[in-house]
Amino acid sequence: MAEPATATQAAAPVVALLKDELDIVIPTIRNLDFLEMWRPFFQPYHLIIVQDGDPSKTIKVPEGFDYELYNRNDINRILGPKASCISFKDSACRCFGYMVSKKKYIFTIDDDCFVAKDPSGKAINALEQHIKNLLSPSTPFFFNTLYDPFREGANFVRGYPFSLREGVPTAASHGLWLNIPDYDAPTQLVKPLERNTRYVDVVLTIPKGTLFPMCGMNLAFNRELIGPAMYFGLMGDGQPIGRYDDMWAGWCTKVICDHLGLGVKTGLPYIFHSKASNPFVNLRKEYKGIYWQEEIIPFFQQAVLPKDCTTVQKCYIELAKQVKEKLSKVDPYFDNLADAMVTWIEAWDELNPTGPVPNGKAA
Repeated sequence: MAEPATATQAAAPVVALLKDELDIVIPTIRNLDFLEMWRPFFQPYHLIIVQDGDPSKTIKVPEGFDYELYNRNDINRILGPKASCISFKDSACRCFGYMVSKKKYIFTIDDDCFVAKDPSGKAINALEQHIKNLLSPSTPFFFNTLYDPFREGANFVRGYPFSLREGVPTAASHGLWLNIPDYDAPTQLVKPLERNTRYVDVVLTIPKGTLFPMCGMNLAFNRELIGPAMYFGLMGDGQPIGRYDDMWAGWCTKVICDHLGLGVKTGLPYIFHSKASNPFVNLRKEYKGIYWQEEIIPFFQQAVLPKDCTTVQKCYIELAKQVKEKLSKVDPYFDNLADAMVTWIEAWDELNPTGPVPNGKAA
């Protein structure tokens, strides 16, 4: 059975890559005791904590961490009427942290994710692996059967086109989980005791034209390349759906990355997911999404962005337009979601006035 690393195992000296270029975003409703385990890996970095739920509650953060904390009152104060695009009573609120960050890279993690161990028993520095994934190119246009050719000990195999070996910039790195898998409620209910103990030492680029179910609990991305697309939608309080926040962001992000010629990697690093959420509560949140996704996914598979969509913001506004045109017939929720997508971009540009990101390059 998989077990998390102990604090002693995680305490080896760490070289903090991109220390001044990366923020760690954590959504939470509780005290952040879990940071003690991550201290050797996270303490050199700046944390952005997005407090969900009751803003009058005090969230305790262990001493020694450099952080800023935002609650709902702060979100309302900073965004004004545009705060309506940020979800309440749902971990989707984490995307507010992406918006207020001023760093090039973001790593986001849930507060029930602990340090995992590799098969040798060594504590896994998830953040370091995400950074390695982001700093090396992706290969979305042609699949390499030895997976990521830029990892140590790997390369392009015979028959791989030399014209494509330079790769493209990596916009996102999607990590995985040992112990509690990221299952939907029906799967949780039929496999309540299932645990993931398989450590697969692989990183691969998700091919162009292929969607994937993005999980937000162990995720890193280049904020300058794809940040405005990482909107986690309208979920939670007052909404008919939950637990599809990261899925929505992943589908939007992948369509835009494919259009702009950017890459998305999945695989390593692993974290130890410590706690299974209640499947009956999850089913209440998910049931409409489980039904709707049979129309949502074909929508994204068929989505085409015009050539004049040369920035992430333009792409996202175009996607919002298509959501309103094609998904509103599924449920009026999507009409509201499309409006919120536009509001999100307006709020992003107000807080980040340096200009849009054309083709993955700063203006």
